[in-house]
Amino acid sequence: MKKTLHTLFILLAITQLSYGQRYTVSITPYPQLVKADPRLILQTGYLVVPEKRSKPNGRKVKLPFFFVRRPDQDASKMVSLYMTGGPGYSTIDFIDSISYNSGFLRYGGFIAIDQRGTRKAQPCLECFEVDAAIKQSYRENKNKDSLIRIAATQCREKLLRQGIDLSAYNTTETVEDINDLRLALHIDSLNLVGISYSGGLMMAVAKNHPEAVRALILNSPLPSFTRYEEEAMFNINEALEQVFTNTMTDSLNKPEYTDLRNRFHQYFTDIHGRKFSIRYLEKGQHDSIDITYTKNELLDAVLGHMNNTQISAVPAVINDIINGRHQDYIKEVLDGYFTTDTHLSMGMRYSVYCSEQIQYSNPVLIKKQDEVLPWLAGYAFNNVDHPVCDCWKVNPAPKTMKDPLYSSVPALISAGDIDRWCRPFYNRLIKRYLPNGQLLILHNKGHGCGFAIDGVSYVDGFISEPYKKLVSQSKNLIVE
Repeated sequence: MKKTLHTLFILLAITQLSYGQRYTVSITPYPQLVKADPRLILQTGYLVVPEKRSKPNGRKVKLPFFFVRRPDQDASKMVSLYMTGGPGYSTIDFIDSISYNSGFLRYGGFIAIDQRGTRKAQPCLECFEVDAAIKQSYRENKNKDSLIRIAATQCREKLLRQGIDLSAYNTTETVEDINDLRLALHIDSLNLVGISYSGGLMMAVAKNHPEAVRALILNSPLPSFTRYEEEAMFNINEALEQVFTNTMTDSLNKPEYTDLRNRFHQYFTDIHGRKFSIRYLEKGQHDSIDITYTKNELLDAVLGHMNNTQISAVPAVINDIINGRHQDYIKEVLDGYFTTDTHLSMGMRYSVYCSEQIQYSNPVLIKKQDEVLPWLAGYAFNNVDHPVCDCWKVNPAPKTMKDPLYSSVPALISAGDIDRWCRPFYNRLIKRYLPNGQLLILHNKGHGCGFAIDGVSYVDGFISEPYKKLVSQSKNLIVE
């Protein structure tokens, strides 16, 4: 008998009350969403729910998902659910196929679902206008921030004309999306797997629906209770400090990196406000153009290498830039703007970030970071800020969104010590309120560091015995 189900029958279910009203959840077919080993049992479909649960008879949203398991695995227990971060990235866009031994299938069934508003969802809050504005700013050497604000306004008006309620695309509604899917599939409880923003999202699920959660597995999570904008440059500086400390240890063999920290600080402080130029050939074009760049792009080049595969190159990148060798790095940054598909639905990002972070951050404190860290002063560390959110105009999230998760649920949290976005400091704060939480700090790893190092996966032991204390088997890992 063939074990793969490429479609689902329509399933109707009445879920629990929301805003004092009941609403209908349905699952409709989405054939050929993803490829899977034919021995696996695969269900693909759209989860169809109200755009806004306070308006149960209003507009619907359709969220693609798949549920895959081996024939001997229980369909209602030991199921893991994963949603990627952002906010605004499509989970399923990054999954081409599923093998018999894929990741979490070692432990039980596996679900992947897209955030509402992302690329494969309906509607999709895509803002092509913003990408076009960024390219225009470089091609014509015009102010990028002004063009982005104009583009954000145009995108907002376009989406409103389609009848989309931008304030319905947020963590609160996504939490209910996840729980509604669990109920529709008759799953007892889930191992919730999140990364970055979706780490905070999974904690919100545990806060609002503790009955839905068997365990939390959080990869470099961003806690919802932080005021990220007020701390972002301190996070970056702390990650750079780790790089400089590592480099100092090795500098006896590489004298060109001697005093790299002070030289970095001095150089990037001195070039504040300066403009540089480069001849750049855009892919698919015949004529090069003159492009102006600043300290912002140079910092992009440095921080862009602070990931899990390129971190060892960061001292050389910094040294080259300080010595005026910009060209290769700036070209790489510009290639990212001109040719890379980020899979990011910017409208979804704006809706979530503006309502849940920007609304609760203080512009005065954000600016204070420039005074304390002059080498990073003026750096555009995020593509969402107060001026953009003034254009986007969504309602603020409830203040309860900023409360920590207090829970006895078992949690496995990972942190990279060179992560420039979600520092171990954040992860320790998360763990503080989770007495059954365990924190892995991976040395010389960045954002999305995962749960394995030196050939050992620490998810295996956690999934099988989530309350048992893990023990580090590597000098490059601290377990707290």
